[in-house]
Amino acid sequence: VQLQESGGGLVQPGGSLRLSCAASETIFSFRFVGWYRQAPGKERELVAGLLLGSTTNYADAVKGRFTISRDSTSNLYLQMNSLQPEDTAVYYCNVQHAGMYYWGKGTLVTVSS
Repeated sequence: VQLQESGGGLVQPGGSLRLSCAASETIFSFRFVGWYRQAPGKERELVAGLLLGSTTNYADAVKGRFTISRDSTSNLYLQMNSLQPEDTAVYYCNVQHAGMYYWGKGTLVTVSS
């Protein structure tokens, strides 16, 4: 499975961005789809995930601000509102299927005035 993220960029504090992840095949039935991020000098961390199509989980730092969603075929989204400088990171799309983990190359989100 190949994953391609898009939608990153520079945004001011308090602004919004919507990240997209396009998969090379349908991910609708995959066990897990989600978004991770890695800030400079920090480990990669889970931001938002969707397990078995119905259970969502979010990092405490983004609860109430970020929303994960997907369509019925091959696209995954992350709506990010009320962005703060600490949200600056490279954001990665991740899917898990049949025991395999797949990653995109990431898209950079920079929150700065």
